[in-house]
Amino acid sequence: MDALKLMTYLIKELAMVTELKTERLILRRWKQPDYALFAEMSADPAVMRYFPSVLSREESDQLANKIDSLMEQKGWGFWAVELKETAEFIGTIGLHYQDKDIPEAPFVEVGWRLSSEHWGAGYATEAALASLKFAFEVLRLPKVYAFTALQNTPSRKVMEKIGMTDTNTRFFHPSVPEGHPLQRHCLYKISRDEWKKTAL
Repeated sequence: MDALKLMTYLIKELAMVTELKTERLILRRWKQPDYALFAEMSADPAVMRYFPSVLSREESDQLANKIDSLMEQKGWGFWAVELKETAEFIGTIGLHYQDKDIPEAPFVEVGWRLSSEHWGAGYATEAALASLKFAFEVLRLPKVYAFTALQNTPSRKVMEKIGMTDTNTRFFHPSVPEGHPLQRHCLYKISRDEWKKTAL
């Protein structure tokens, strides 16, 4: 059993961290009311600008079910993000074990998707930093990756804010249709040693 599988097993068996908290946010398991709000986000052209297409309600619910199922299996994943002050669901941020045909995979990635009305407040950076802390301190991962369409400047800025660096690896995402303008992606990463320096 490799280190990641062992830690995942221990988290599940010992009911360790299933919820993360930051100054303004709670990263938690998904709840049923989150699904409708996530579907609104998934149908918003602004939110989905750097994805191949918006999602129908059925597609959005299927994705939310998959995310929550993985969370239940592992004890971590793409958490539902809730504002502490209002208990409002504002999106999903967290970690995912990525084994698609992507350079340097398999690896654990950090990612985010927030409601457009909550952009610009630093929530993605805040929650992503909490996710990295979990990845490096609890899962004891040596590296964490992130990737996005080359054109996605806002997400790339978040990657840089949390200490990640561009690997200068460019690739065609296997899930994006051939010839689609968003097919070409970039890959970022941060090591545990690099994270320790930024966490000080």
